[in-house]
Amino acid sequence: MFLSRWIYPYATCWPGDAGLSKLFSACSKSTVLKMPPGLKSFLQSWLINTLAVLVAANIVPGIKYDNITGLLVATLVLGVLNAVLRPLLLLLSLPLVLLTLGLFTLVINALLLYFVGWLVESFHVANLWSAFWGALVISLVSLVLNSFTGTGRTRIEFGRGKRPSDRDDDGPVIDV
Repeated sequence: MFLSRWIYPYATCWPGDAGLSKLFSACSKSTVLKMPPGLKSFLQSWLINTLAVLVAANIVPGIKYDNITGLLVATLVLGVLNAVLRPLLLLLSLPLVLLTLGLFTLVINALLLYFVGWLVESFHVANLWSAFWGALVISLVSLVLNSFTGTGRTRIEFGRGKRPSDRDDDGPVIDV
């Protein structure tokens, strides 16, 4: 009873309150399975990152996982490191990030992926080059999946604007 109220804090009725027949007659499935929006976005981003790391492990030689649990733990650790350590590393390396026009963020992502391979025993990253190419694949796959699902901060928009006219009737132009 206590566990069901902890799992379903936003629901109006809980699975432990009544028998199954009373539950499904009194409550709709959408009411019972409602989850907080923060948890939903966390699970979506974790799933997207897990799929991106899975693609990287299948494409990039040198990135391997022993079992699915190792993959899930590695993506969870990678998400925590991206949330905690990555902003600090970006701030400390800001001159290099600006000098390389943002490409140094791939090196930071590679270092974090290599560190995850060192921390999680069932997830292996062979060397820094494998981590670099894996970070590139993870970034691209995450970008595509986030744009398809609408999660994350990345947006790709395709639009058709008005064609510029060939006439010079747009008004006064001041050249400096």
